[in-house]
Amino acid sequence: MTMNWTPVKSLSALCVGALLAACGGDSDDPPLLPEETRAHDARQFTAVDATATTFAPMATVAGQLDMSTTSRWAGVLNGAAYRVEVPANWNGRLVMYAHGYAGMGADLIVQNPSIRRYFIQNGYAWAASSYSKNYYDVRAGVEDTNALALAFNEIAAARGRPLPSPAKTYITGHSMGGHITAAAIEAETLATARNKKRYDGAVPMCGVMGDTALFDTFAAMQVSAQALAGVPDHPFTGWGEIAGTVTNTLFATFPSQASPTAQITATPGVGEQYLSVLENLTGGDRPMFDQAVRFGGSFPSAYGTFGGDGTINGILNKNVLDTRDFTYTYLDADGNPQPLNVGQVITPEPDANRLRTDGLRWVPKVNGEIGVPVVSIHTLGDLFVPFNMQQIYQKRVADKGNTQWLVQRAIRGASHCDFTIAEQVEAFSDMVAWESGGAKPAGDDVVNPDVVAQPTYGCTFTRNVLGTEESTTTNRLRTALVTQAPCSALN
Repeated sequence: MTMNWTPVKSLSALCVGALLAACGGDSDDPPLLPEETRAHDARQFTAVDATATTFAPMATVAGQLDMSTTSRWAGVLNGAAYRVEVPANWNGRLVMYAHGYAGMGADLIVQNPSIRRYFIQNGYAWAASSYSKNYYDVRAGVEDTNALALAFNEIAAARGRPLPSPAKTYITGHSMGGHITAAAIEAETLATARNKKRYDGAVPMCGVMGDTALFDTFAAMQVSAQALAGVPDHPFTGWGEIAGTVTNTLFATFPSQASPTAQITATPGVGEQYLSVLENLTGGDRPMFDQAVRFGGSFPSAYGTFGGDGTINGILNKNVLDTRDFTYTYLDADGNPQPLNVGQVITPEPDANRLRTDGLRWVPKVNGEIGVPVVSIHTLGDLFVPFNMQQIYQKRVADKGNTQWLVQRAIRGASHCDFTIAEQVEAFSDMVAWESGGAKPAGDDVVNPDVVAQPTYGCTFTRNVLGTEESTTTNRLRTALVTQAPCSALN
């Protein structure tokens, strides 16, 4: 069954169909703001191995299809490197893969999907773009992924294998790629993107489902750390001047250049209060938080974002950070919740991430205006893209009346994107079965705090089946968790 895109009523207020001219109506309507440049526009990036025309096949496993028989095409499209792989027995369906944050270097690198073998063994073609820019450029990620999807048939024909247009096109991605995945299916994106592509279903994984709310969360982490460390009024952007003092006040041990794999232990009293605040900011009382702090390894990445100016490293021209709606609580020595007055409140500048007249917003929005099946998965121990992203997404989707299109699943991983292959495959296959006319698959309640706090929360969709293609990190973390996670039937 093909899912038809349902326009969302609120789009009419945006006049998005006429963004290149003043919105229709009275002649007194204000003109659209002129577009400005930003620091990011001057950055130069180069596709690594820009002359590549193919790439290596996966190793063939006994009893499975010969992986060397796939068509594998590499190239550069609009400044972005790409890879496309089509099995000999293509099922007519295409999956677009969106990779995560690739840093701030100049080299553009394509990343293969983690469930590449599943795609090929089951007849799916896949394609992935490096994007034409690095940094946290979700706008480039959406546009370049859409452009590659639109160019699929042209690429295939040019390589000597003419193919019919895909019967269905899905999109999936990790982390920032989860933001790209979620934004790509939004009504606002379809209306404002330069490269317009309709997808039939989506699987965002460990995704930034709250768009700029992720950076608001980082800011809340920082101001609460400063408050508890006794420097609440120190300028937010002056974090480097107090980082050592705050860290030494809150933590007895913390990873450093000299000891990058050190476990985190909180200072008794004030440090334990900070971890309590941190848990509440990132999704509330839930399993895996303690493991995430001790050995999950994702919190230092969030901690490393502190002190920014709110432009997301030049993606924006103005501060977008907003901590006005946060409340801060911690548990005292008797286990009772206590309010924390952080003192410092970060307020965004007006129109820091406004609609543009030349395409998508600089940070594309995830408004919950969806009309295709979405199965979203997230690890409970993720403190770099925390579980609260799923809670924010659920509320936005519900506010738009679109919960019939959304399934969310909690996974008992201790780190960022700490999924097994089995968990990712199950989410994708369940989404396709649903999109193809099957029943809506099961998911987890991510917003009821009593449910999320249950000791076995996240057990339902956790699959501790480790194969040879699992990452070293996943094997290490999951081996530790098998003995710690109180699930009655971990499989």
